[in-house]
Amino acid sequence: MITNILEFELFRIGKYSFSVGMLLSVLFVIILTKVVLWLIKKLLFRNVGTRKFNQGSLHSLFQIIQYLIWIISILIILDTIGLKLNVLLAGSAALLVGIGLGLQNTFNDFISGIILLFEGSIKVGDILELDNDVVKMEKIGLRTSAAVNRDDIMVVLPNSLLTTSKVINWSTQTKRTRFRINVGVAYGSDVDLVLEILKKSALEHPEIKDKKSVNARFINFGDSSLDFELLFFSKNIFRIENVKSEIRKIINQKFIENNIMIPFPQMDLHLKSDDTKSE
Repeated sequence: MITNILEFELFRIGKYSFSVGMLLSVLFVIILTKVVLWLIKKLLFRNVGTRKFNQGSLHSLFQIIQYLIWIISILIILDTIGLKLNVLLAGSAALLVGIGLGLQNTFNDFISGIILLFEGSIKVGDILELDNDVVKMEKIGLRTSAAVNRDDIMVVLPNSLLTTSKVINWSTQTKRTRFRINVGVAYGSDVDLVLEILKKSALEHPEIKDKKSVNARFINFGDSSLDFELLFFSKNIFRIENVKSEIRKIINQKFIENNIMIPFPQMDLHLKSDDTKSE
């Protein structure tokens, strides 16, 4: 009885017959694949903080394992339904050539995705700067990767862009990065006082605690101002513009309290009358 049910033909395409047993086998392979991947993911990401690998590296490793397992599962499914891989490739060779010519950029993205996953130079959670935009990597796929910029907008990036363009990875060298704030004050201001105010303003921010990481410089004689530069380190790389804004507010308040002026460009216009013009 059970054998008859499993051998019952659901439909036929050419010489290929699809039975209930074949359908159940395909479903079993798919479910088993998902269960195996779920177990592997649980095993890899358990106690991430106590392991040698960080979350970004584990994510790349899991992506590679996931693709390999799905390839094996697809091959098993094809064999289950009676499709031989060599016959399938031979029958679609001309089609694949035509598709390959039209999808060169897509294949380039696939190869770039494999490079990113195996090389590990860019991982999930890394802060990247590319095309004058700062983004945080959320997902690395085979063809495209997803990132979030500082406006919390999801950006889809072709993987070839990450492997062929100049990309600054702020997360690879150190857990904190140096940033700078430029400011100009009026000529005649006390240079030493300005340098002291800049340092104190940075140290008043709750995220800037290490005095050794803060420095202020007198960098130039500008056209209408004495130009200074405040340098500091911060771990808050992705939201650093908020930190800069808050430090600028502190600097402005201290400048007001100490009567230090921030100049703005001015132009004097002299009008000369034409004395040669007859009345």
